[in-house]
Amino acid sequence: MNNKSICLGVAALLLGSSGNARAAVELPASDVIGSAVIDENRTDAFASMSTHVSQKQIRDLNALDLSSALRRTPGVTVSRFNPVGSFGGGEGGAVYIRGMGASRPGSEIKTYIDGVPFYMPVWNHPLLDLLPVNGMQSIGVYKGPQPQKFGNTFAAIDLAPRTAEAGDNQHGELQLTGGSFGTFTEQASLTGRNGPWDYSVAQGVARSDGDRKDGDGRLENGMARIGYRFDEYWSARVLALHADNRASDPGQKGLPATKTGDFNTRSTLLSLSVEHAYDSVQGSMKVYRNEGRGSALNQTGLDGDTITSFTMQGLRWKEALQLWKGGEIALGLDIDQTEGYVAFKRVAPAVGDQFNTPTLRVVSPHVALSQAIELNDEWMLTPSVGIRSYDHNVYESTTAPHAGLLLSNSQVEWRVNASRGVNYPGLETAVVSHLVPALGQTWKDLKPETLDHQELGVKFTPLAGTTLDLAVFKDKLQDRYLFAFPPAVIQPAYVNLGDYRIRGAEASWQQNWTSQWSTFVGFTWLDPSLKTLPYAPKRSLSIGTTYETGQWRLSADAQYQSSMYVLQQARTEGSNNFEQVGSFTVVNLRVGHAIPQLGKAGEAFVAVENLFDREYAYRPGYTMPGTSAQLGVRMGI
Repeated sequence: MNNKSICLGVAALLLGSSGNARAAVELPASDVIGSAVIDENRTDAFASMSTHVSQKQIRDLNALDLSSALRRTPGVTVSRFNPVGSFGGGEGGAVYIRGMGASRPGSEIKTYIDGVPFYMPVWNHPLLDLLPVNGMQSIGVYKGPQPQKFGNTFAAIDLAPRTAEAGDNQHGELQLTGGSFGTFTEQASLTGRNGPWDYSVAQGVARSDGDRKDGDGRLENGMARIGYRFDEYWSARVLALHADNRASDPGQKGLPATKTGDFNTRSTLLSLSVEHAYDSVQGSMKVYRNEGRGSALNQTGLDGDTITSFTMQGLRWKEALQLWKGGEIALGLDIDQTEGYVAFKRVAPAVGDQFNTPTLRVVSPHVALSQAIELNDEWMLTPSVGIRSYDHNVYESTTAPHAGLLLSNSQVEWRVNASRGVNYPGLETAVVSHLVPALGQTWKDLKPETLDHQELGVKFTPLAGTTLDLAVFKDKLQDRYLFAFPPAVIQPAYVNLGDYRIRGAEASWQQNWTSQWSTFVGFTWLDPSLKTLPYAPKRSLSIGTTYETGQWRLSADAQYQSSMYVLQQARTEGSNNFEQVGSFTVVNLRVGHAIPQLGKAGEAFVAVENLFDREYAYRPGYTMPGTSAQLGVRMGI
């Protein structure tokens, strides 16, 4: 049976069962349906904007991983070539923000879970399979330097674990799906609160054979979060997460010799936090440690296997003080330490070896001040200023200032923000020096990369249920580090020679027409001075809608993306990348039917990817699957 037949069959089954289910069970009153594609854009007291995707949007997008959860978010571009599993940290599975994140080795963006850094520090870039979306309350995308929140990065993605509702309660869900390409998923979660205790537990499995031979993948993860409230002011919690994953490279279509083996990842994160909340002082202290491994297996030629292990540990302290009317002081301190090793198990007669990296440590205190000023009965003006400093055990110290201004009333919010981002070279510079001995110890002479960011935006709510958000921005990246070789330099060395600019604009419109119907439209325009910058399409348009009537819930999303350069932005001086993929338009659909007998969350659904069977790719020769379908059921209390 083909995929379209599956979709039609399930739709007929749901239609046939709807009358009986309605007669048997009285449905509870429907809540407000919520937004499509994204939950909201938020502006903080320092005029910095972030975009948030909640568990509702993750469900409606039928997202199995981070790239599918953010695939329609304005300003975000994704890459992948397997239905399940990300192959490495590049075009086989990555997320890019406003043209940032394509550098390899190293990346301009960092990923976090509950504010704790979680990525591959040895190669200094995110690994998406280590970041499960099941069990998450929301995903925050920070589209530029925000030194008051995150340091040592130009942009950030932060996943917030699910929390228990107020009052004593318990809520559990189980979701099962199966469908095209032998794909199967199982996701379970349990949250609750009992007296001073609260907890959240989540577990997930996803497997697929892939739409092509050797396009298979597997994701397995588990997470637990347990909290205890000592009194009305103080609380503590422990977070533990473990992920174990596998993905294969199917190679370019029709060219089996281009396959590059398998990529396995495994990692564990542990964090302990203590929090307090008084009327005028709120803060937290987190200590964390995570460790993991990325294994590139069965590589082509003599490369054999490359095994990379890492550890990260440190702390996050932050404090917010409201000591006078309208004023806020934000204080914080980040300490991060990273180390690891790379084992090169090459195929004979090539010689393998192991390289133990040095230990890198960065200490980063920050302070910021904002003051809300009432201009009259309607308008509020909020200027802000702050600075983050960096003390590195290898590289030079530096600072990252920021300033902002908000002008707002009940319907309009103008914002202007200027900030500097700092991104230090990671352990990858020492690893590459080991692989290319001629580079010597020049990696220690590098300067940190910097990004000067300017943004002007306005958020407008002219009518109830209507939100318009417009932004224009300009980024100037300087001192990007490169490997340089003669004749560009006298002898091989690391140098800070790379720089480019990115201009851009974003616009979004969220509309709740009724409590059962919402729509979203988002547009992004990017204009980098480096015209071959990968994964920075000039134009992208996202559209989504969610509609609920009776027992039925329909969610549809679509994206147009113009042609773009792809692959990695290499760090070799003089390197060029001219690989491109064409423009595409893709539509996805999810139709659900409530089944109250399965609990409050009870539902049967069908999710269809690439509804109109369009041909598209994120890498030349790696055509994405045509129309495919997943059938699923959710149950829960």
